[in-house]
Amino acid sequence: MPLFHLILVAVIQGITEFLPVSSSGHLILLPGLTGLEDQGQAIDVAVHVGTLFAVILYFWPDVKLALSGLPRAVTGRIDTEGSKLAFLLIVSSIPVVAFGVLLKMTGLDDDMRSIAVIGWTMLVFGIVLYWADQAGEATREARDWSLRDAMVMGVWQAIALIPGTSRSGITITGARFMGYGRSDAARLSMLMSIPVIIESGVFLGAEAVYTANVGLIRDSAIAAAFAFVSALLALTLMMRLLRSVSFTPYVIYRIVLGIVLLVVAYS
Repeated sequence: MPLFHLILVAVIQGITEFLPVSSSGHLILLPGLTGLEDQGQAIDVAVHVGTLFAVILYFWPDVKLALSGLPRAVTGRIDTEGSKLAFLLIVSSIPVVAFGVLLKMTGLDDDMRSIAVIGWTMLVFGIVLYWADQAGEATREARDWSLRDAMVMGVWQAIALIPGTSRSGITITGARFMGYGRSDAARLSMLMSIPVIIESGVFLGAEAVYTANVGLIRDSAIAAAFAFVSALLALTLMMRLLRSVSFTPYVIYRIVLGIVLLVVAYS
């Protein structure tokens, strides 16, 4: 794959993975609107791995805490801060796995990869994000995260399997509706991405490994590196901006892009 194409895919994935604008929607649109060749599953896995390392590095204290409590969590001993966080992250990832299997078995995952679907989800869920961000109070912090909250946010996260929805956007929306402040909502959303990215990476990687060769491995490494850098920069910028700026700029972007895509789809 040409170096420019690799970098383009990696940067798009890295920037949009954690911003509430839908990374999957942008990656689907890339070949559809530019005529470029689809990058394939191996590159998809690689850029997801890059963004995974970015979120782990940025939230390392939280990740370290969850890892320390993971052995206790998997054995049902939810009696420490670390085991509680690990347990809630696992619980929050269950709905997306179940919904993902359902979509794969029914073939709906391929049917939804269209400009019209992405246009509608960009527009509708952008408006819902604005509603949640404006109406939601900031009375709760990330440390207040409960089992009920993890289950509810997990269901919101499952909806993000519809292209254009945005995993980060929809989980932040759910958290804002439940009263979490902007920074805490984003923090929970980013931490929830870790098990989901790992699960999707394992699933897609199992399918892609059979087609791997030296050239593909090299391309994947390049894509992962650029995705890591762009994701880390985007994540750092967003978390800093949330101290003084709402999610409105992302909402405006979603609405404008959604309208443009709907015009393209129906014209």
